[in-house]
Amino acid sequence: MVYNISIQTGSKEPKMADMLDGATTTVYIKGSQSRTELLSGLGTEATIHDAKSGTGVILKNYSGQKLMITFNEDDWKKKNKKYEGITFENTNETAVIAGYNCKKAIAKLSDGTSFVVYYTPDLTVANKDYDYQFKTLQGLPLQYEWQSGKMIFKYTLSKINFDPVSPAKFEIPKSGYRVLTYDETQKAK
Repeated sequence: MVYNISIQTGSKEPKMADMLDGATTTVYIKGSQSRTELLSGLGTEATIHDAKSGTGVILKNYSGQKLMITFNEDDWKKKNKKYEGITFENTNETAVIAGYNCKKAIAKLSDGTSFVVYYTPDLTVANKDYDYQFKTLQGLPLQYEWQSGKMIFKYTLSKINFDPVSPAKFEIPKSGYRVLTYDETQKAK
């Protein structure tokens, strides 16, 4: 699945966020494994996750700096803690996105925030852990947005491919990256 990302900053002045405008996120799923890649003008970031073991890595490549952040099942839950207890409230609105009939829902998080998601119940994936925030959604998200400060990030599905994914997509590099644990990255913040 390939999602195009657009960003609204609420300002006409060029900002760092403009470097992310036009970025794409590609999601690969094969059995219990998933890989999510963000490609932008700033660099690349990929998350490889095995839902069966709960382990994985985040690969970051920005300005020539290559980091590999390893995580275990507990780290994955900590990273996605804000999505625990998320609920989706359907509205009466519908849309057609990438050729699929979609329902509009309001996602409500336990911290009181919310965001809009358009999803199609016509497509589902067996590996619901590929994206923790949509684990309980009754279909595949085709468009969603979320807010960070004054910026609104909007993800819209541009294409979907049902061909088998090569196992090589889920291989974790053996060298070329500075390796950190998830806990080390949290302490550095």
